[in-house]
Amino acid sequence: MFPEPHFIETNGIRMAVYEDGEGPAVILLHGFPELAFSWRYQLPALARAGFRALAPDQRGYGRTGIPPDVKDYRIQELIADIEGLLDALDLEKAVFVGHDWGALVLWHMSLLCPERMERQAILNIPFWPRTPVDPIQLMRHTLGDDFYIVNFQDSGEADRTFAADPGHFFDVLMRRNQVSRQQFEQLPAQKKVLSLLAAVARQESGGDPLLSAEERDYYVTAFSAGGFTGPINWYRNWTSNWHSLDGVPQLVNVPTLFIGAEDDVIISPEQIEAMRPFVTDLETHMLEGCGHWSQQEQPDEVNRILIDWLTH
Repeated sequence: MFPEPHFIETNGIRMAVYEDGEGPAVILLHGFPELAFSWRYQLPALARAGFRALAPDQRGYGRTGIPPDVKDYRIQELIADIEGLLDALDLEKAVFVGHDWGALVLWHMSLLCPERMERQAILNIPFWPRTPVDPIQLMRHTLGDDFYIVNFQDSGEADRTFAADPGHFFDVLMRRNQVSRQQFEQLPAQKKVLSLLAAVARQESGGDPLLSAEERDYYVTAFSAGGFTGPINWYRNWTSNWHSLDGVPQLVNVPTLFIGAEDDVIISPEQIEAMRPFVTDLETHMLEGCGHWSQQEQPDEVNRILIDWLTH
């Protein structure tokens, strides 16, 4: 169902890289709580379109190394992993595709080392310029301690809870048609705050399962082996990453395709529109009736938009 990886030593870790096809390189970066496996529909489609598609399990995930310390997951380390991957492949630069945290890595790369990027395609997460104050303080003030990014800063409760039953975690979290944009906008403010601990405390969730039984097992096996602390440690460097952009001009000059999702309710249409002044070469598309897991929920449409952009 999915190719076996080859392994590359980069930036002090052993990175698992899944690959299909020949031609110009397109590197796909997954988010939380995903794997290279989340690009299972894109790898063969890109290969058929004449590209060399590569998707790593990123640091702390899947069959890639899991360093032990929180500081091992700073944005500098995440970017160094990708630069090391380029070097191992003898590539000066490549086209990148990123979803969720993979998108955040690419936004940082586009500010800090754009010379390694030919173009980038971003799924779901728009560009936010650096805030004048610590973003965790802002989130804590506006969204409260239960908001999942804030909660991740304060304890290991989420790590332990998710790891106690990875199957239930993916059953609850990785779903489609849970709530539409219109339904979300009608909710009271307190119900709009995303608490992953509250979500996994429910025995059932709305919408429809996104994963087949075989796909679910793939995720569960990987996270049962590797746990959730490495992936959550990415979030625990949010303030450190904010400091790393101090004094960096907040202008993205890398040609960018943005694919948003109408029912990814954590991201507002206003946030997507607000990034336009900060991205000099931007093409945008919106997926109707699609939630956060865009490349898995609507793979054919994502592939169509992506390949059209790559070939024109």
